[in-house]
Amino acid sequence: MLGIEDCLTAVMAIPGALDAILIDQTSGTAVATGGGSRRPDAEKSAAGLSETLRATLDAIAVASPGGTVRLNDMIITTDGGYHLLKPLETVFNGPLVIYVRLDLERSNLALARHRLQALSGDPMTT
Repeated sequence: MLGIEDCLTAVMAIPGALDAILIDQTSGTAVATGGGSRRPDAEKSAAGLSETLRATLDAIAVASPGGTVRLNDMIITTDGGYHLLKPLETVFNGPLVIYVRLDLERSNLALARHRLQALSGDPMTT
């Protein structure tokens, strides 16, 4: 089983990773941060990212036959980088999501998605 700190260490080892936040999707709070996310607005970022994910899931579910979807990951591209959100399998009471911000010039989006996919299958412990 993967611990929270081990998870963040693995995420920050992704080439081009700038920072990461482990988010409790239900409450929208930051469970842990890595890299540059140790700033005071990590909680605000976690809340906004959680709401963005929730709104996206709701919209896609409405547009999908059957009304249900399972999100594998979410990629947002900005002029400064890539932003990835990936739901994790956990042993916690609620779902966790890992967010990682990647440098646009130094990162490989396919590699980052592959590494997050590998991490998401490992059950996490505290």
